[in-house]
Amino acid sequence: MTREGRDPGLRLDGRVVAVTGSSRGIGAAVAEDLAARGADVVLNGRDATALAEQVDDLAARSTGRITGVTGPAHAPEVAEEMLARAREGDSTVLGLITCAGVAEPAGSSILTVSHSEFADLMDAHLGTVFAPCRVFAPHLVEAGSGAIVTTSSFAWKGDYGGTGYPAGKGAVTSLTMALAAELAEYGIRTNVVCPGARTRLSSGDGYEEQIRELGRRGMLDELSVAGALDPAGPEYVAPLYTYLVSELSEGVTGGVFAGSGGFIGRFPTPEAQILAYRDFHDNPPWTPEEIDGLIRA
Repeated sequence: MTREGRDPGLRLDGRVVAVTGSSRGIGAAVAEDLAARGADVVLNGRDATALAEQVDDLAARSTGRITGVTGPAHAPEVAEEMLARAREGDSTVLGLITCAGVAEPAGSSILTVSHSEFADLMDAHLGTVFAPCRVFAPHLVEAGSGAIVTTSSFAWKGDYGGTGYPAGKGAVTSLTMALAAELAEYGIRTNVVCPGARTRLSSGDGYEEQIRELGRRGMLDELSVAGALDPAGPEYVAPLYTYLVSELSEGVTGGVFAGSGGFIGRFPTPEAQILAYRDFHDNPPWTPEEIDGLIRA
């Protein structure tokens, strides 16, 4: 049963899922949803105390095996330890879910961010996806089944401004789509979730002022501002991750999904819109003036 007392329905007994960034926030809610369904869960987080508390809490309420690995998810040795924990016992490794990340520094923009700050943000977002995927993918390929679910953000479209956060999340989206194409022949499903939820990264006076400022600048519309200021708890988006890592999602891969509160969505696959075409064998290059006319048509 879940903490709210509802029957969770789908059961994952005898399955193991590793979840990075799961000592708090969305990752913690995902781990809780998996544990409530009987899965063995390998948790991860930088804060040893917070991680130990989350492991103890879930272990006390779950029938599955709950363990934790402390450390940054972008470190290969942390990912390797998570895989080693997942492979212990008789359960089958169902897959990997990546939820680690940090907020964009307050006021960060291309006009102010330092090179070191940007590099740290890329490690926190793209690095925390690449390292565990690099470790888990060969195991899943060898097993011939499994799933990878990564975490991007609505910010990957650039609407929220910033630097390393949207760049990292955009890279996560592209990397996941590339992994889906590469791993499909081995039976591995790979999808992205862009979640919206109230966590410590999306609450507080500083966060709310940032969202209102983006609205005043015209970067976010009124609906987006309202949604960002009043998100549901992470338990509402957690089942989307569970679905995508479970066998229920057989055949679903390469998707970029969105979830927040009662909303479930899917971003369309990007495709180039043809503005004009002429055979280069018989024609010169387009001139800048011609290109301007095509773009403004």
